[in-house]
Amino acid sequence: MELALTTPIIFFDLETTGVNIAKDRIVEISLLKVLPNGKEEQKTWRVNPGVPIPAQASAIHGIKDEDVKECPSFKAIAKELARFMEGCDLGGYNSNRFDIPLLAEEFLRAEVAFDMRKRRFVDVQTIFHKMEQRTLAAACRFYCDRELDNAHSAAADTLATYDVLKAQLDRYDTLKNDITFLSKFSTQNENVDFAGLVIYNEAGEEIFNFGKHKGKPVARVFKEDSGYFAWILNGEFPLYTKKILTEIKLRDTGLLKQ
Repeated sequence: MELALTTPIIFFDLETTGVNIAKDRIVEISLLKVLPNGKEEQKTWRVNPGVPIPAQASAIHGIKDEDVKECPSFKAIAKELARFMEGCDLGGYNSNRFDIPLLAEEFLRAEVAFDMRKRRFVDVQTIFHKMEQRTLAAACRFYCDRELDNAHSAAADTLATYDVLKAQLDRYDTLKNDITFLSKFSTQNENVDFAGLVIYNEAGEEIFNFGKHKGKPVARVFKEDSGYFAWILNGEFPLYTKKILTEIKLRDTGLLKQ
């Protein structure tokens, strides 16, 4: 089943130096843009992360320091990347928990304004786990009846993710061929930040989703524990999480209008 699109959607995948959203960097990014008329356009960049690629990461995706030493930095491609992604929804595999938060971090480090909150996100892994509980390679085998060759290549994983989503729409009558529905269905929590460290409760309040104040409203914590905000700003938390918490802090002190 082909996707019913009203706006373009980009399926993307990252290969990185590790899995720490706050500290690790992109070494490869591949994007597949699908337009409402069905036209597809793919771009892939190798990226010099500016830090050594750990052997553990290279063992997974096969990219080593010598492979990227002549490649551009993320900052060098950030504006072109933002232009390519402008006006598009985003899709990926485990993207809500990893790829989107890490990409947001890279844009912030590059000082390129790209408001991720304007996008709808479709996480194919979440749909898969809700329906079948498997991995991407198994999803490709299960839904598409083919093996995933060259797994952990960003381009191969991106194409597989797109193919799996279309096959999921064919298989499950309960899935609507609508990006808004798929975005909501593939979201685990109502996140405020991309890392899920701050989420909305049922009353629509921002609450912490980690640490000693888990489940408590952010605004109340900042009033009752004056040092907690500074501790977060000085800690190894994602830049985007710090940005969101700073906005809440300023908003509740009247320095930032909603």
